[in-house]
Amino acid sequence: MIIDNQLKKKILKIQRNEITEYVIYKNLASVFKDKNRAAILKKISQEELSHYEFFKSLTQETVAPDNFKVSFYTFISRIFGLTFGLKLMEKGEELAQDIYEQLKSVSNQVERIIQDEEKHENQLIDLIDEERLKYVSSVVLGLNDALVELTGALVGFTLALQNTKLVAIVGLITGIAASLSMAASEYLSTKQEKTEKSPLKACIYTGIAYIGTVMLLITPYLVFKNIYFCLSLVIASAIFIIFIFTYYISIAKELNFKHRFLEMAGISLGVAAVNYLIGIIIRNVFRIGA
Repeated sequence: MIIDNQLKKKILKIQRNEITEYVIYKNLASVFKDKNRAAILKKISQEELSHYEFFKSLTQETVAPDNFKVSFYTFISRIFGLTFGLKLMEKGEELAQDIYEQLKSVSNQVERIIQDEEKHENQLIDLIDEERLKYVSSVVLGLNDALVELTGALVGFTLALQNTKLVAIVGLITGIAASLSMAASEYLSTKQEKTEKSPLKACIYTGIAYIGTVMLLITPYLVFKNIYFCLSLVIASAIFIIFIFTYYISIAKELNFKHRFLEMAGISLGVAAVNYLIGIIIRNVFRIGA
């Protein structure tokens, strides 16, 4: 079979991608103790290796894996969860589907490889059930409430109190009280539901998500003196947290990122705007700082 240079470059690109994913899956299989999960990953890794060997038979060249990608996806999977890491990797692989389509004319086996990439691996990945995704609704509850309530409260406190230390103290007290209340509510709510979730774990996830968000949002008031600079950092931090978490959920659960991000950001910033006006009114009525 005669392969021109342009086509060979495309095949080599796919070939490198296959050997890279083989190493990633193999690494992850050795990291996780769960035998079921390890078996799934080993099976996927062997498929990727067979794909690599096929493309190697076409190019007659050996290529090394992309070490940056290996390190990056292994790290992401260990920190943010196996499901997120693998689905993020699969998202990147979708970009190469047009090249696979172009290679159909090279060999009948390419069609089989395309089917493997599109169906079989996704089916295997869907078998992976992680605890952190099971309790994602509890995390959403904690994050969402903290972002909406505390962002709005801090905006109001900023305008009313005009003192960074006071805003930090009041915000911290408000946040801790609210996180305990929210965690208790999640415990009672989960206990009443017919679900596999543990009420205790659900309340812990909610509480940690809430208090973690509180600490991030009040930090500027503990570090900087300019009240309005602190306020701008709170708004920026809230948008950043919403962006990161929404992106995580959209990848892990295959949801629409743009819609969820705009909805969550709109609610949080809308409440903040209302509290901004309330802060101005309170400041003028009680002549704070006058």
